[in-house]
Amino acid sequence: MRRKTSLVLLALAVFCAALAPLLRWYAFPRLAKIPANEYQTMVLEAKNATLLDYGTMTARTVPRVTIVQTLKGDVAASEKIERTAGRDVVVWDGLSYIQGPDGKMVSKVPERYIFDAHTQEPVHAPGETVDGDPVRREGIEFKWPFLTEKRDYQYFDAQTRTSNPIHYRGTRDFRGVKVYYFEQTIPWTKVSLPKTMPVAGITPETVARTGTTRWYTTVRRFWVEPLTGAPVYGEEIHKEELRGGTLLGGRAKVTAFAGHVKMREDYTEHTVALVKHNRTLVLLMTSTVPWSCLVLGALLLALALWLEARDRRPAGPPGARTDEREPVTA
Repeated sequence: MRRKTSLVLLALAVFCAALAPLLRWYAFPRLAKIPANEYQTMVLEAKNATLLDYGTMTARTVPRVTIVQTLKGDVAASEKIERTAGRDVVVWDGLSYIQGPDGKMVSKVPERYIFDAHTQEPVHAPGETVDGDPVRREGIEFKWPFLTEKRDYQYFDAQTRTSNPIHYRGTRDFRGVKVYYFEQTIPWTKVSLPKTMPVAGITPETVARTGTTRWYTTVRRFWVEPLTGAPVYGEEIHKEELRGGTLLGGRAKVTAFAGHVKMREDYTEHTVALVKHNRTLVLLMTSTVPWSCLVLGALLLALALWLEARDRRPAGPPGARTDEREPVTA
């Protein structure tokens, strides 16, 4: 009976030992993915910012500029692309809506971001756009991959429509969460005017005819939880200028917007709580369950070997010989 039990325990030990790497290296990469129906809203603020008054074409200091970023998954579009791409795809329709202290629109820039649900790598398909212009992204945007590494990544900048390195600057603690800090600097670059302007009758075409151009620079910072690849906090030191042309009345340049953009406190708290929850789920599949399987397998193996050794032990009192014969007497 002990022999059968030890064989069962040995089989269970082998199963647990095989299950551990299977969960980590096979199941996790296939099960961990961004849902296609994701919906997120993030509010950022720049306090005491500089903003252009298009009525007088002069820059002024305002108490607050608010940026509302929305990401909405298009399930039907992702399913359509999946049929030809042969992999799980997510389609996000994003909108960056900027408003001044009076609540009026300063600019709004829509974009469509198409990426692999597991790796967050871009998937190039019709509809990949920023402000209606076709783009071909390289690298990541909005989210880092699961199990983010301590290295630089290519990060897509929607203003310049280019991908540039975003540099790993070290590991930090952010409100009790271990995060990787990344930073990217975009130097002064000539960029397109938003297709939706804040003043009726003014379009990018009419501004272009005056010879005035728009320039932009930013320092972009993210604090990223490495297991989920989700930023728990982000901010930008953002500057925009209009340069040259008759629109500025002989001036060389005027500030269109300048401010230190930060996540609003209530959204920061919500994001940290959400990332902590999702981190626990990822940790279960990448560490807790695989290591538990290995430990359980080792215990089962030890128990199986102990039962096998006990089954082979000779019967009778210690030191007794089981092959002794009874003495023959006459």
